[in-house]
Amino acid sequence: MAMFDFLKQKKTAPRTLPEGTVRRRYHIWGQVQGVGFRYRAKYAAQQLDLTGWVENLDDGTVELEVQGQPDQIKKMFGMIQASEYIQIVGMRQEDLTPDPYARGFSVRGY
Repeated sequence: MAMFDFLKQKKTAPRTLPEGTVRRRYHIWGQVQGVGFRYRAKYAAQQLDLTGWVENLDDGTVELEVQGQPDQIKKMFGMIQASEYIQIVGMRQEDLTPDPYARGFSVRGY
């Protein structure tokens, strides 16, 4: 319906992404739920100026989508794994097209 077209419009203008910006989705398994993984990821992403989201999945794994410079993403994982409670056993990575509308980093689900 044309009446609801405004819902499809982006609220902000696209920003110019720095050269080398990547967007990746990770499926992560190990000791990653119930140990503060999502909130450590959010804190690290905010400190490193990364955008994206993180979510616990029903199968006990975590899905994380992040956008930024590859070296900053690597630092983010280092900050997450600094916790003695979090133990990443494995992960699968999928490269995505960078999103110039991406803003902030959120924790999805509860």
